[in-house]
Amino acid sequence: MSIESFRIEFPQSALDDLNERLDRVRWPDELPGVGWEYGVPLGYLQELVRYWRHEYDWRAAEAKLNEWPQFVTTIDGARIHFAHVRSPEPTATPLLISHGWPGSIVEFLKVAGPLTDPRAHGGDPADAFHLVIPSIPGFTLSGPTRETGWEYKRVAAAYAVLMEELGYPAYGVQGGDWGSAIVRELGRIRPERVIGVHLNLIPGVGATHEPTADELAPLEPAERERTIASWQRHQGWAKDKQGYADLQSTKPQTLAYGLTDSPVGQLAWIAEKLEEWSDQPIDRDQLLTNVMLYWLTGTAASSGRIYYERAHAAYWGQPDEPSPVPTGMADFPNDNFIPLRWLAERANTIARWTSFDAGGHFPAMEVPELLTGDIRAFFRDLRGTAGGELGFTAG
Repeated sequence: MSIESFRIEFPQSALDDLNERLDRVRWPDELPGVGWEYGVPLGYLQELVRYWRHEYDWRAAEAKLNEWPQFVTTIDGARIHFAHVRSPEPTATPLLISHGWPGSIVEFLKVAGPLTDPRAHGGDPADAFHLVIPSIPGFTLSGPTRETGWEYKRVAAAYAVLMEELGYPAYGVQGGDWGSAIVRELGRIRPERVIGVHLNLIPGVGATHEPTADELAPLEPAERERTIASWQRHQGWAKDKQGYADLQSTKPQTLAYGLTDSPVGQLAWIAEKLEEWSDQPIDRDQLLTNVMLYWLTGTAASSGRIYYERAHAAYWGQPDEPSPVPTGMADFPNDNFIPLRWLAERANTIARWTSFDAGGHFPAMEVPELLTGDIRAFFRDLRGTAGGELGFTAG
């Protein structure tokens, strides 16, 4: 397997084309007084586009991302891009950290420094990590994919190969959104290598049906109330927020024509999710840098296909297979679903569960300090259990 160095360097012609398209945007009408109820408000998007066109600095963002050592390789026929940010601490724990949709490696700009070099950020150097930050096959710098079948289990298998080729005999993993499904599966298929799975979303552990009296009866009062609230949030999701997933699970190619041809369309499709799925402000430049990676790589279609591939996989609809790897859950209150520990424990080895008072679906961008602290604490506990004898090295 060949691993080649990589730098993000898009030509000026791509930026000129973007600016010309932004100058010619054709705006739709809007009903008065509906706010976000029908989708992204016109005024919100017009101001964001104005900032994108006249103030946002892609070259500065590009330079910031290029501070990370980056590489590309081919695994199972797919190009995989990844950042490999080594810690200055020689005993650092290797950690693969995965984004989801509509995210990218940009999500981790605020956590990479504290995770790799805690000494420089007021932390304990014993909590340091060597970070491997891949772009999911089909997403942004790992796209587009060239064949069908790239669902999350195939991605997990590719990441297992990547970590082996990087020379890490033992490592931790972390993820949210699609990243949570990917890294949980990675732990399940490589339990001899993955020492811990840290998640800020656990797939399939929210209430997807109205809880019965028999299900509620054995629960403690607080968990009973949480289960009812989980079902209520799921109902709201199914009624008002699931449309994007249904489209990408059924006809992602049709949707992609609009997103690939119109930067404002691509912006609206992503910005809506970052706004609705968070409860803390997300930096406007970070949002636009994330959108730029999708726009400049033209990966609206191939990133959306992961929904289709999962929905049409043979395992779709089947319960998760158990994971024996110690698993930590960072529960942020305003995520899309309310996770239930009593369901999570059926298929996961829950070793830590932390419920926070703030944060939503994108904690690395919303509340990076909380996420960083919980990742450190989870793996610190694992190192303590192992007596400091994990022996992390890289080839």
